[in-house]
Amino acid sequence: MRITAIQLPYFLPLFLFLVSGFSLAQEGEFVSATVIDQSTGEPVIFASVLLKGKARGVITNLDGGFRLPARYREEGFTIQISSMGYQKKEVPLLKLSLTSLNTISLNPGVLELTEAVVSAKKKREPTARQIIRRAIVNILQNYPTSNFTTKGYYRDYQLDSLGYLNLNEALLEVFDAGFDEIDSATTKTRIYDYVQNKDFRRDTLADDLYNYMNGRKTIDKAYLKAYGGNEFTILRVHDAIRNYRLNSFDFINNMTKGDILKNHSFKKLEETYFDEENLYTIQIRRTEPGFKTRGTIYIAKKDYAIHKLQYAVYDRSKKNLDPFLQQQGIKGQLVFQVTTEYKRGVQDKMFLNYISFHNTFRLAKPPKFVVRYLTVLPERSAFVLHFNNRLASRSGTDISDSGFWYKFKYKDKEIKFQNTRIILDSTVYLYPKMAARPLNNMMRELVTMNRKNMDVGRVLKFSVGGLLDIDGNTLNTWEYKDYNQFREYFVQELENHPQKPVDSLLMDKYAPIFEKQPMYRPDNFDEYWMNTPLKKVD
Repeated sequence: MRITAIQLPYFLPLFLFLVSGFSLAQEGEFVSATVIDQSTGEPVIFASVLLKGKARGVITNLDGGFRLPARYREEGFTIQISSMGYQKKEVPLLKLSLTSLNTISLNPGVLELTEAVVSAKKKREPTARQIIRRAIVNILQNYPTSNFTTKGYYRDYQLDSLGYLNLNEALLEVFDAGFDEIDSATTKTRIYDYVQNKDFRRDTLADDLYNYMNGRKTIDKAYLKAYGGNEFTILRVHDAIRNYRLNSFDFINNMTKGDILKNHSFKKLEETYFDEENLYTIQIRRTEPGFKTRGTIYIAKKDYAIHKLQYAVYDRSKKNLDPFLQQQGIKGQLVFQVTTEYKRGVQDKMFLNYISFHNTFRLAKPPKFVVRYLTVLPERSAFVLHFNNRLASRSGTDISDSGFWYKFKYKDKEIKFQNTRIILDSTVYLYPKMAARPLNNMMRELVTMNRKNMDVGRVLKFSVGGLLDIDGNTLNTWEYKDYNQFREYFVQELENHPQKPVDSLLMDKYAPIFEKQPMYRPDNFDEYWMNTPLKKVD
């Protein structure tokens, strides 16, 4: 089966979470904290929080928050917090409160480069393009080619101006046969637990599958296949590093074929580091009439391993109203953004740390004010429109000057009307302007067709508009609302050379992840937990 990722046919920032407060769910069961930048006070997003000596941890959320089971505090564990461009920090959990939200600050790192004193001519530094080319060539050398398992926290959710909604969470074990195998064909997943979180808002319309046939839910200027409803499958397809031999997403495409090199321009930026390792920092750009792409790739100097890839596509035809992105000079509206981070593990190989896939989508909500049905009254020589709510125009008045418009056709011939009247608050009578004989014949035929259960719509077609109901809704007007959609997977634990799962308790990748999937509970199930976002309160 060929899997096609997000394709382009020709954000409130996600940092809206600096609000008046957060609620601490299950107070006492978890230690909760936010990680911030010491100099700016801004949240440090996707920082690694590791239990020292246990090789297990979490990644901070979009508000910089994280939570750890309280038992690790009582057992005296220390956490190590690291993030690209920051100094690593250790914090004993006993110093953190169980009953209030803790704040931990990280200091931006200062990169110290050692000078190599050589007598020969100084070696020329590789260009940005050469660095990326070497990184692609070295993928099988730098990433595992034998069995490994990641165990971690998965979630998908939407964001609007009020915060999180439709938050779904799961604990997963993902068996990977190695980078020399095709991910979609060989990777197996077990579900330890899943929940549709009812502590946050649910919106059934926003939670539906994408529908490009009726336009109810779409990604503007892009297409995202439903994959049978399995959101985790969608997420993994967009890991361009793991799927380096396949078409991961537009403009990055197939890395081994050099698509990323052909499709972009590059610029070396100031070097940075992660876990005390020097990294090249390379800016990725592409600009064309309809779109602008911006990205950054972080590559190790010592062996050209890719540590992190950030990539975003913007629609240049739409103005960006997001203040955060405006400060970065982004003028177009976000279409999609992928952030993937790898870190060193067993035998110095690179293993997934987290992946976050974010796209915007537009939801079309049906009109609140509509025509319920049309009736024919031969004795009054009138058509009667029945609405689902009371009209703003009141009782028995002529509404011909109210902006109300209507188009009726009988057997493809337009019907003229002499007047329109509101008889009841939710009913409008329309009187055709016709000679008596053709008018009576039309009415008689329509009544006969209706009595015989024939399709009246074959001969009578109509459309109406221009009216308001008492709640201010315009007749037959669809509402459109923009949302941010996220799918994310954060690794909590890595296991090297595990046994390939042979049981039947495997996730069906073609079925929705949160509907009747089998669950597998390991003996140490209680050592894994969901890093549920802190709930925003006023």
